[in-house]
Amino acid sequence: MKLTKSIPILLMALMASGCTHTVRTSSAQMLRHPEKVSRDTQPLSVMKRQIANAADAGDGDTIARALRQRMAANPSDLKTRMDLARHYEEIGFPEIAAEHYRLASQLVPGSADAAASYARMLRQLELPAQALETLAKFQSAHPNSTSDVLCWLGILQDEAEQFAKAEASYRAALLLNPKSDSLHNNLGYNLLLQKKPAEAAEEFRRALAIAPHSQIARNNLGVSLASQPKEAVLHMQSVSDPATAHSNLAAVLIEQGLYKQARTELRIALGYRKDHPAALSNLQLVSELDGQPFAVPAKAPKSKWKRFSAGMKRVLLGTDERVHEQENVTTASK
Repeated sequence: MKLTKSIPILLMALMASGCTHTVRTSSAQMLRHPEKVSRDTQPLSVMKRQIANAADAGDGDTIARALRQRMAANPSDLKTRMDLARHYEEIGFPEIAAEHYRLASQLVPGSADAAASYARMLRQLELPAQALETLAKFQSAHPNSTSDVLCWLGILQDEAEQFAKAEASYRAALLLNPKSDSLHNNLGYNLLLQKKPAEAAEEFRRALAIAPHSQIARNNLGVSLASQPKEAVLHMQSVSDPATAHSNLAAVLIEQGLYKQARTELRIALGYRKDHPAALSNLQLVSELDGQPFAVPAKAPKSKWKRFSAGMKRVLLGTDERVHEQENVTTASK
């Protein structure tokens, strides 16, 4: 179901700090993760050099130095090792953070936090195959692990297009943590990938029942309701402007091959804002796909509120003109 071109759509990316599955932003493919150059074949010696460079660069870091001193005094202290890894992650040294997470997972092989963090960091380093293998082995050895492990396992399985396995991971995670809005959102995302929009919508609604202000779930719900344009736009518009909402819906319709309906939404989007970048990109894409002209509306149609405001302005101006005319007549008669 891959498209040859990307569809600009204002939906959010995976959050590195949490286990929330979302649709991506900007020019990502609809409901898919952007294509990346795999680094799975990168020699480990290169990573080791990067780790050494990062360690050298952190020598002047007082926090890192204090944590390293504590770790040297007690090498078996898992908490200190994890704190050091998180610190390197926060200050922008993912390679050395990954190495410390790896050492932490070796130190305590049953630590779900260490295993999930190591897999997450491998994914950030664009080593998804290694991340999936690491977490799958951990889950196999520790079947009663945490919902966080299962959540990240599901995300990695989704990215590997192992959708049925990912669904099973999310459902297992929900058994452990049924009140997690992010897990319901992730399961909904997975069901969208499996072309099950009605079931996906149910999961997004469950997420919103737990977290009513979740913009991610609200926007994803709009995507799942593409067959009901009015309701879809209503949800999308609650987290964006009207032009973006209609452009987003058009992107979903393009993905589904519904080009005529997509053009209708793009006409409305460009009616709100004729220079909307995503809408123009989507219009160009749909023109290439359906062979119809790339035609931007010459004049943006006014919304009901704008028409009402313009009408009231005319009424008021007309009244003012009659008042001025009456005043002029009165002055002339004097």
